[in-house]
Order: sequence, then C-alpha cells, then structure tokens
Amino acid sequence: MMKLKILIVDDNPNIRQLVAITMESLDCELAEASSADEAIKLLDNFKPVLIFLDVMMPGTMNGYDLCKHLKSTPRYDSIKIILLTARGQKCDIEEGVKAKCDSYMVKPFSPLDLLEQTKAILRDSTTI
Repeated sequence: MMKLKILIVDDNPNIRQLVAITMESLDCELAEASSADEAIKLLDNFKPVLIFLDVMMPGTMNGYDLCKHLKSTPRYDSIKIILLTARGQKCDIEEGVKAKCDSYMVKPFSPLDLLEQTKAILRDSTTI
C-alpha cells in the first residue's frame, strides 16, 4: 500500500517539526514548505492527500488564498486541508469556511487533537 502523503506548510520551523512528530504514528510520507509559493511548487511532484496550512505566511499568498486556489482547481480540489493558525476570531474561522478548508484548528493546538482530527478527515477519504 502506498504511504499517505502529507504536506506541512508553515513559516515557523518549530510548528512544522511539531506537526511532523505528531504524524509519526501514521504511516505517512511528509514534505514541508515555509510559504504558499513553495507549497505550490511541491504539489505536482509530491501529490499530498492532506495539507496542514498556516494562514499568516510571507510571500504572495496567505493560507486562505492557497486554500481557495486549491479547492477551486479540479486537479487539487480533493486534497484535504487543515488550517492551523493563531487567528481564532469568529471572522477568521468564517474566512476559513469560505476558503473551503476541511478543518480549522487554532494554535496552540494539542498534538493529540491534531492527530484525531487528521484521522477523522482521512477516514472519510482514504484508509488509515
């Protein structure tokens, strides 16, 4: 069976590391990007089933923009997206819903909650 491919997009290397360590219990292959622009360059070769996506990042796009782009592009629209962000206001969460994210988690998050959320989202689309 092929390994699940998960892309972690966050400009903070500590968050990328925390997410990577949290995902170790799943049999998955991980890739990391520090910006939306970098993530886009990885997509076609890496082909992730899930992206952990920060909202506030440097570059031409923020996480909401990348999420909207992926969900409106047929070859990427099946990728599951979990927004991981420090922006926890109601208007921020509504922006995430508008961007069609599959889940929205506010930092700091519990690694256990992140793992459970990941399993729940992947259970709907693949076998884990």
